[in-house]
Amino acid sequence: MPETAKLPEQCETMIDVRAGVDATDRELVALLERRFGYMRAAARIKPTRDAVRDEDRKASVIAAAVAEAEDRGLPGDLIGELWEQLVEGSIAYEFVHWDQIRD
Repeated sequence: MPETAKLPEQCETMIDVRAGVDATDRELVALLERRFGYMRAAARIKPTRDAVRDEDRKASVIAAAVAEAEDRGLPGDLIGELWEQLVEGSIAYEFVHWDQIRD
């Protein structure tokens, strides 16, 4: 986390909280950028369009995120919903990229 953002337990004002949330959001977007880079790599590597959607892998990824969240004391049901959207969005992105690089 950047030096200007305090850790949650160090926050004393809503300005501190909002700066921390904003910094965290920027970090999350950077992580998503990397994750979507892996989707581009998968699209490049997978030999067929049918290989893009893998329901077993999707279920495994979501289950792992829920378990990790619960281990950290976060609401597993909410994380499961977020990951459902993230994984479906990633699959859609991968399909688009798969099609683009093969046109």
